[in-house]
Amino acid sequence: MSIALERSAPAPGAVPPGAGAGRQVWRRVRRRPSALAAAAVLALLVLLALAAPLLSHLTGQDPGAYHDDLVDSARGGVPLGSFGGISADHWLGVEPGTGRDLFTRLLYGARISLLVALGAVAVQTAVGVGVGLAAALGGRFAGRLIGLATDVMIALPMLVIGIALTAVVPPDFPRPLLLILLIGLFDWGGTARMVRAQTLALRGLDFVDAARLSGNGTLRIACRELLPSLAAPVITIAAIKVPTAMVAEASLSFLGVGVKPPTPSWGQMLSSAQTWFRADPAYVLLPAGLLFVTVLAFTVLGDAVRTALDPREGSRLRVGTGKESKA
Repeated sequence: MSIALERSAPAPGAVPPGAGAGRQVWRRVRRRPSALAAAAVLALLVLLALAAPLLSHLTGQDPGAYHDDLVDSARGGVPLGSFGGISADHWLGVEPGTGRDLFTRLLYGARISLLVALGAVAVQTAVGVGVGLAAALGGRFAGRLIGLATDVMIALPMLVIGIALTAVVPPDFPRPLLLILLIGLFDWGGTARMVRAQTLALRGLDFVDAARLSGNGTLRIACRELLPSLAAPVITIAAIKVPTAMVAEASLSFLGVGVKPPTPSWGQMLSSAQTWFRADPAYVLLPAGLLFVTVLAFTVLGDAVRTALDPREGSRLRVGTGKESKA
């Protein structure tokens, strides 16, 4: 009598891999109005960031241009009056001390902040998944060694190391790339721990044993059998990491590790606004408000994706129909 080893059935309500998985996740996400609102906010922000060069051309404002005639402008000051230079040419006013247009700088700042956050999350996800799989499949000694390395990376103070790197990194090194590598390579510990725990739970299941008995090597099993099963938790933790990466970018830029003027980012604009904060908090509230709204939108959407990928979300089924309950 032969015994066929097959992939174990997914948990009730779990999102199965395949062509219909994306549609099933979207159906669950769109049942949450807060998630739809967050997605709309993020879509608008990304659209404005991508359209920043076009809007800069239409308004005739260069975000890095220095205007001598507007250098002394400030809200409540001279020569542009109590609105800080708000006009048909400058929709949100200008920066005191430089005369640069705030509207276009906020748009270009969104490009840098989003690029760094998404790039850093991509790096830390790739590193975390690789390290987590190696720790789970590499044997007891390798697992302990990699686990120790993961603990060390989690304990390292990223902000302090970032400040120290400014003394050794060449001045012409691209600062967005530096931020992506700094955040991505120092914040993969949580992803690695999650992947290791999930892999240890999966490696004893029938479909992994079947692949091993079929002669597949460890690398092939990891790529073809385990990674598809890890997709849901990896996507979830990546979505949750985006707000953390945005805050880290803003913090590093605020401390002088990020992009340098006149290149704008929200963190760099917050750092520059320290000079004028006492005169008018609006120069801080504009980039800080956008950062807050963006982080909140990513958090809400990430939580919705986590819930949609959770097997317990789909466990409320109509008896005898196999369809999800609307309750």
